[in-house]
Amino acid sequence: MKKTATVMIQGTSSGVGKSLIVMALCRHFRKKRLKVVPFKSQNMSLNSAVSAEGGEMSRAQYVQAIACGVNPSVRMNPILLKPDGQKTQIIVKGISRATVSARDYMTDRKNELLEIALGELKALMVENDVVVIEGAGSPVEMNLKERDISNMKVAKAFGIPVVLVADIEKGGSFAQIVGTMELLAPKERELVIGYILNKFRGDPSLLGSYPDELAKRYSFGFFGTMPYANHKIPEEDSMIPWEGSIGDISIDIIRFPHISNFDDFDPLLWNSGVKFRESGSLNGDVIILPGTKSTLSDLSWMIETGLADEVVRAHERGSTIIGICGGYQMLGEDIEEDEKHARGLGLLPVKTHFDPLKMVSRLKGTAMVGEKNFEIDGYEIHHGVTEGSVVPFARVHKSNSQKIDRLDGAVFRKVMGTYFHGLFQNLKFTGAFLNSIRAEKGLPEKMIENWPIFEEIDRFTELFEKNVDFSKIERKMGL
Repeated sequence: MKKTATVMIQGTSSGVGKSLIVMALCRHFRKKRLKVVPFKSQNMSLNSAVSAEGGEMSRAQYVQAIACGVNPSVRMNPILLKPDGQKTQIIVKGISRATVSARDYMTDRKNELLEIALGELKALMVENDVVVIEGAGSPVEMNLKERDISNMKVAKAFGIPVVLVADIEKGGSFAQIVGTMELLAPKERELVIGYILNKFRGDPSLLGSYPDELAKRYSFGFFGTMPYANHKIPEEDSMIPWEGSIGDISIDIIRFPHISNFDDFDPLLWNSGVKFRESGSLNGDVIILPGTKSTLSDLSWMIETGLADEVVRAHERGSTIIGICGGYQMLGEDIEEDEKHARGLGLLPVKTHFDPLKMVSRLKGTAMVGEKNFEIDGYEIHHGVTEGSVVPFARVHKSNSQKIDRLDGAVFRKVMGTYFHGLFQNLKFTGAFLNSIRAEKGLPEKMIENWPIFEEIDRFTELFEKNVDFSKIERKMGL
């Protein structure tokens, strides 16, 4: 195997910002004209994406691949876990393989999946100049450590240098670094080349000499303090703060217990007033039922909280109602899954039955706003098949690069449903849609704010390069 430069980013806990740091490293090496790819052996998230091959992969590795200038591939995230109530769906190299209990997964399948992951990593190391690897959670969760296939077992397999990341915004970051180092085995500790403090608010000089003193304690490097950064890069972590926005159009988004693909709505947050709702009255000009991993469970939750009745009342008052994927299914009349049956909200004359075959594909098509057609692209990830004699929401022209011609979704009396995830990332469509709502309210047209993903990646990377000593990391990597 050829000599490939590698580095692994591990965190002192979940939510410390590993994914964005890996992204910035990927972009940095790409700017140096190196052939670089990201990798994460196992990820757990309901916010998945569809790869170039048409399989499911983590949203984080998808964005990191964009930073590398390469097609996102399931090889970069060979194991994806999607929690489903008390069970977990296991997706291997983009394909759903089984749904099992957490105990069965932890005890029966880990060794087999680790071998699959290490095989993919080895192949990527042969094919590329640099591989930037992301860990998961903390590498020292003692009750999980023996069966952890995301952190030190990966690093030890190939002698990969490890950089620790701590979230200083929450406090306790020095203790987190010390605790992590003390709980690592001696051979694991030897792989740690240093650490980064992330999400710092304020003047870093206030940290004094303590970051360097901590580095001396363990004979490794302190690589820098990354300031807290406001950005518009898609998030995948359920630990993100669910912050709304202010605008002259009001949009209520139902925050389901099993909400998935929540980055669908980022452009709405940037361009309108958004509130995430878990209870109470719905008064928005637009009400959105997003995707969910558990349609029937979250429909029951809607009924119990009173939000189901609130959606119906909002429609009667004139609100526009939109359902995406699982939210679309709920807007129909009936849902059948296995031997279970549930009445939907009845706002769309459609019925859904769940099929064992999971639809996973990248889509291109057209959708109308008013009298005008707009090109849209996105992706679908669902088991349900929804049918009814209604006006379609969209016409699909391509699925995973194959030319097709089929209808998607439904439109009926200011209610729209679709399986198109990523719909609002199509900014021409989104601008026309928001302006149609503005027109209903007697407001003037407004240009939509555009934040291209490449610009956001470069902006974050440049901030990272200013505050983190890349040369120290590169020397440890052998570059």
